[in-house]
Formats: sequence, structure tokens, C-alpha cells
Amino acid sequence: MTPTLARTLSWEKEQENLSLDIHDLVKSASEVIAPLGPISKFAARSPWAGLERLSFEQTARRFKDVSDIEIFPNASVLKSAREQGEIDVKFLKEGLQQWLKQHSSGLPLKVAEEFCRSALTKDLPSSDLTVQPEVKRLAKKLSGFKYQLKTRQSVKTLSQRFEQIGGESVLRDLNRHLIKWCKLFLDESQAVWSMPNREEGFYQAWRRMASLDPALTLEERKQIKNLPKEAGNALNEALSHLGIHPSESQEYLEAHLLALPGWAGMMLWRSQQHRNESSLLMDYLAVRISMELILMKPHLPLPTQGTEEGVLLESLIAAWLYWGNFSIKAWSQLPAAEQKARLNLAWQFDNIVRNRLWMEAWEKTYEQHLMEKIAVKQQPASMQKSPSVAQFVFCIDVRSEPFRRQLERTEGFETFGAAGFFGLPIETCKLDSHHSHPSLPVLNKPQFKVKEYLPESQYQPFHERQQAVNSLQGTFKTMKHNLLASMLLPEVSGPWLSMQTLTRTFLPRRAGRTFKKLLDTWFRKPDVKLTLDRMEDPAETEIPVGFSEEEKVQYVEQALKTIGLTDHFAPLVVICGHGSHSTNNPYAASLDCGACGGTSSAFNARVLAALCNLPNVRQALKARGISIPEETVFAAAEHVTTLDELHWVYLPHLSGKAEDAYTGIEAVLPKVSEEANAERIRELPSFKDRLKNPKAEAERLAEDWSEIRPEWGLAGNAAFVIGERSLTEACNLEGRVFLHNYNWKKDKNGSLLSGIIAGPGTVCQMINLQYYASAVAPHYYGSGNKATQTVTSGIGVMQGNASDLLSGLPWQSVMQSDDTVYHAPLRLLVVIQAPKEYVERLLNQDWSFFQKVQNGWLRLASIDPEGNWKSWS
Repeated sequence: MTPTLARTLSWEKEQENLSLDIHDLVKSASEVIAPLGPISKFAARSPWAGLERLSFEQTARRFKDVSDIEIFPNASVLKSAREQGEIDVKFLKEGLQQWLKQHSSGLPLKVAEEFCRSALTKDLPSSDLTVQPEVKRLAKKLSGFKYQLKTRQSVKTLSQRFEQIGGESVLRDLNRHLIKWCKLFLDESQAVWSMPNREEGFYQAWRRMASLDPALTLEERKQIKNLPKEAGNALNEALSHLGIHPSESQEYLEAHLLALPGWAGMMLWRSQQHRNESSLLMDYLAVRISMELILMKPHLPLPTQGTEEGVLLESLIAAWLYWGNFSIKAWSQLPAAEQKARLNLAWQFDNIVRNRLWMEAWEKTYEQHLMEKIAVKQQPASMQKSPSVAQFVFCIDVRSEPFRRQLERTEGFETFGAAGFFGLPIETCKLDSHHSHPSLPVLNKPQFKVKEYLPESQYQPFHERQQAVNSLQGTFKTMKHNLLASMLLPEVSGPWLSMQTLTRTFLPRRAGRTFKKLLDTWFRKPDVKLTLDRMEDPAETEIPVGFSEEEKVQYVEQALKTIGLTDHFAPLVVICGHGSHSTNNPYAASLDCGACGGTSSAFNARVLAALCNLPNVRQALKARGISIPEETVFAAAEHVTTLDELHWVYLPHLSGKAEDAYTGIEAVLPKVSEEANAERIRELPSFKDRLKNPKAEAERLAEDWSEIRPEWGLAGNAAFVIGERSLTEACNLEGRVFLHNYNWKKDKNGSLLSGIIAGPGTVCQMINLQYYASAVAPHYYGSGNKATQTVTSGIGVMQGNASDLLSGLPWQSVMQSDDTVYHAPLRLLVVIQAPKEYVERLLNQDWSFFQKVQNGWLRLASIDPEGNWKSWS
């Protein structure tokens, strides 16, 4: 081997190792953000899912350091909860005592306790205290005081540091450029001309286009043109030129991802969906940090920052003067060692600790109220439950609880709770649609595809009508984007669109009904069939279409066991999916089923019901110990949560007894709907004092295109109860509790409980933390005010036209008013009805769940067979 060839191979190997290192760094750094899918497929995600190895408090400190974001409820939210009697002060006192035992201050316990209690109950010290000359003098005298740091300080980006010392708005300019290019690259529907070279990746497309960007100087464009061709090399080079030490590289990448977590989250989501875009997050960081280097070059090196120690000492001294009821003279007379001990206590007992103690007291108060509501009824063996006429399987969604409660008032009606995808890992495709939707939790991948289809004789007329509508829509869009045709468009469409606008505005209910009737009349969609049987489809290469005979039996068996319905079948079993209905609502998907990835679970309900009716499946189930009576028929319906109505989506031929049950259901549904609507709508802000016709108001909310809050969605969710329905059926749980059926006696090895925790439990936790995050940090993790949002690139919303891509729920989904939070930001309380040994086994076998409980990402309680309540967190 020649020396030249050896040097070449050595250089190539170094580059390969360097590339591997930077890829690993990007992957590790991505844990601080959550993947963000398009808003049309809105699915709940915890923004901190990748950080659950840390405690909740550690994560709170990390985000406070990097992004100045508070993830504990702020003082005003906690004060409002106290005033409304939602926090029992005894739990606050208990929490304080526990904290004092764990943190030695070197002070007498009474002194420390009095200071901390005062800090918890009084307002913050006035800023006037910190500017007093005596306070500044004392702080200067103590400037050598060393703090017992509990956590590392997170690295900030150079543009953030530059802004902190009063420099030019480089950070704002950097964000503005990134937002502009992300919008162009990620656009799915709005841009008439798409960004060139998108197929080459974000970095390459940006490098070519930005070198021509007139918003940059000639020198800046020249630097972009001379950047390395590969994103990984560009990122390494930028980090090196910025002077970022290798030990700080990951934290530096994290800080940049957290600067715009929405756009970064969308890049991460796209990188997980498509193999050819797997490097998108690397591209994003290469673009962002290369741009930072270019914009920061004139200002480097940064001047040395002055220490913040003096300011911090002034605030700590002021805290003792105010909360400790000290005079400056009395403080000056304390020994130096005692002054330092008191300052250290004030430093440790900071705002994060105080808010944590208040929130934990709030959570424990809610837990106590729930415990008092739940009554375990131990029925004597001689008392047999009367046979059910009809059984309903609802999604565990908190909105199902009030509807179930109203339905159960009818004698012979029994309800069950299970995750809305009903254990079916499917991708669904509706008739004549070119798009399919994964209808299962977002953390999982579909294993099968189920399509709607029709015989050719029925399909062709429907297809022609569908094409006619699509043709009209396509023509309208083409004319709107064409320079000359757009001038003619108002003349052609104006009268029709004006009439629609007027009717939609002034008569929303009637307009909605009329338009729906017209569309239904035009389309005349026949009763479709489902591809339940395995079939060969040349167009489908990734996942199979339909199920094999063994798979049908397997999924039905698993679903019935998870539901807890394996015997005592009623003549009619209704599998109830759920969906929402609203108009002009970018967040429509957020109101659909979270377990189905932000779509209605009616499709899954129909698939399961149809599988349960198959004779071959029933025969195989009988051999496995599940005997479904011949007279039992499974049907499917959709619970429309905005209207609290039950719409039938699959009603096969009924047996005599099933027909009687159906007649009984139809007779009682109007009253159930009316009562559920009255309970639900009364919680909306505008209807607290006036509510004449709940049903009419529900219809208006669903059809009014100016309505910013068609329903509360899952706001208020606080607990997940896993147990028999008899545990909670007598309780009004106020639509705040996820309810999943579970009978520990039928789960000897604990597999059912493990499955519930791993699947539905994870979905509930993600929903809970998304509502939590949107309530405590509405402009960072939420999406702000709906009235000022802009739908951008067909993928999400921004505030105005140059903000981060907003990832969470709007202000109207979590706030009662400008000053009052509707969704209480409490971490999910999981309550398991099972013996203590079952819970211990679960914690020992499921490390992920154990970690969530231990690190405070959720709370755990159990109810044993004797009805004893035990808190595990």
C-alpha cells in the first residue's frame, strides 16, 4: 500500500468516525423534544417522553435554565386552586416536613420550618428590598459564598448569551430565517410553487436557495455557498468554529432544538416516518448552527459575562428580610456561618420547590376526594347480577364517563371501558380514498390494512359522483392560483360563497343540516364492505391487507379479554368508537380518539364487531374457552362527543332478542343524549347561567364556524382507574377519569394488567401531560389564542406569520377565562383494583412504568380486594 493511499484511507476512516459521532449526538439530543405530526393527524404526546429517566423536578430545572420555561403551575394558578378549596393545606404541611427531613440546612428545625412556611404562604418579596444600599452592601460582603449546587447549569447557545448581555437581536434573526426555510421545505398544501431541490434534503435545498437570499448580505450568502456539502461535516465545522467544547456539544444541540421545539419536532417526526428523510433533524441542526455562526461572526469572541452571584445574593437576603421577618441590623449581627446557612436554605427552597410542594398538595387533595367517592361494593355470593339486555364497550376517554353513567340508568344496560383502537393494530382506508390513516396509538406501527370496498356495479356510480366533486374542487383551486383566472373567480363563485357565508354565520344549525343533507343525497354512499380476509394487493407492499384466519381469532380473543367480556354475553353487544364534529376547526383531530392517532375510532369499532360476528371466529373462540351465544350479535356505533349522540355505523341482521334490545336502546337514547348534553355544556364558560335547550346549543357549537370552543375535549383529565365497573358506577366522576375494565381474578399471570399499562396507560399519560404542558406553558407547549393563529404550510399553526410551529393545545382548550385555568394541571393518577402483590409484580417487571412512578411522571394508587386504598407514590 502506498503512503498516499494509506493517508487517504486514514482520512476517510476519520471522517466516517466523525460522522458516526455527530449522528449519535443528534440522536441523543433529540430526546429533549417530541415528534410533532401534522395538525390534521393531531395525536397527544408528552413533550418530555425522552426525559423520563430524570425526575420531574430535574426536568423542570433543566427547562428553566435553557429556555426560561416553568413547567410547574405558577403562583396565580396555585392561588386560584387554593381559593376554590382544591388544595388541603394539611398535605402542604406534610410535604414541607418531608422536604425538611431530606435537606439539612444547619439551622434549628423550627427556624427553617418557619421560614419555609412563610415562603409558601406569602407573596414574593418586593423588588424594592433588593435595591436598598444596605442589602447590596451585605451581598458584596458575602460574595465569596459557595452554593451547594444540586444540578448542573445547562449550556446556552452563543446567540442566547449574546442577547443576555444586551447584544443585537441575532437570536431573533436566526429564528426568523429558520422559520422561513422550514415553512417552505415542509409545506404540504399551501405553496403554489414548492421549494426546489426538496428531494435532496433540507440542508442541501437550503444551501442552494439561501445563497441567493436577498434578506442576507453578499458576504453572508458567500459564506453559505462555501459551506461543506455534507450536513454532518457542516455541523461539526460550525461547532468547532463557535468554540463549543466536545463535552458540551450535546447540550449545545439540545439548546438549539429547544429554541424552536415545534419546527424541530416536525423535522424529527418526518425523519421517523420516511427512510429517505432519516437525516432531517441533522439537516435542521446543520442549517441552524451554520446560520448562527455566520450571524455571530462579527460579534465573536463574546465579552466575558459579569457574574450573577451578586444579584442572586441580594434576592436571598431580601427573602430572609421579608419571609424571615428580619431587620437589616439583626441580619448583620448574625455570625457569618449562620448567614451562609440561612442563605443556603433560601437558595435551596426556591420557586421550583415551593410550586412543587403546592402542586403535590393539590394532587393529594384530588386523590383523597377520588378515594372518598369510590366505594367498593362487595356483593354476597348469593346475589346474582341480573342478565344484561345490551352491553356497550366505550373508549376509556374521559368524555365517555358521563354518557355511560346516563346510559346505565336504564335497567339491563351494562357498559365496559377499553382503549378506543380496541387492540387492532390497523391502518384504515375509506372508500375511494388514496390516503390511509394509522388507527392505533402513535407509538406503534400498523400491522394490517383494512379497506372499504364495493362490488363494481355499486362502486362505479359512487366513484363518478366523487370525481365530479373533486373536479370542481380542483378547478376552484387552479383558478384561485392562476393570475388571470383568479380575476374571474369572484364573479363565478361570489354568489354561492356569499350565500354559504351568510347562512353559516347567522343560521349555523340549519346551514349545517342542509349542507349535510345535500352532500348525503349527492354521494349516496352505499353500505360498504371491509377487507377482513387476507388478500393480495399489488399496490400494497409494506403491510398485508386483511387478516389470516388465525389472526382474526387472536385479535378478537385478546380484545374480549382486555375488555373483560368473556362470558355472560348480552343479546346485543355494541362496540362504541368515538369522534368529534366541529366546523372550521384546525384542531378537529385533537378532539377525536387519542388511541387512534387523532381520528374517529368508529372504523376500529366496526372492524372488531364484524370480526366477532364471523362464525369461524366464534367456533375457534369456543375451543379457547370463550363461548358466544348464537343469539348474541355485535354491532358498532360512534359516540359523537360534541353532540353526545350515538350514531350506528354497523348494524347487521339481528336475532329476536337483539332486535328487542336495539328497540330499547333507540327509545332511551334521546333522553340519554339530552341529559349528557345538559351536564357537559353547563361547564362551558358562556352557558353557566343560561341553558334553555342543551341539544340545540350542542348542534350550534358543532356547526358554528366562528365557535372557538366546540367542546372541552379531554380538559380536566386527572385519573385512570383500572378495575371493574362496579367500583365506579355509582360515582359522578365529573368527566375527569379514564375508565378501563379489569378483573384481576382473570389475570393470574398479570399479562392483562401489563398490557393495559403499556398501551392504554401510556396513551392516557401522554394525553394528560399534553394538557398539563399546554396549561402551564401555553405559549411554549400550547398554541396560544385560537383567534390569532395562522394555519401554515398545511401542517400546523403559528401565532402570526413568524413564530415557532406550535405543538400543543390552544388556550381555549385549557382556560376558562384570561385569569382562570379550566384544566387543573395535575399529573395522572393511576388507580389499579388488584391485590398488592399484583402491583408489586407490575413494578418489578415493567421498568418503564416503575421509572415513571419513581421519577414523578405519574402517580400510582391501588385498591385491594378488601377495599383498602394504598398510595405508591
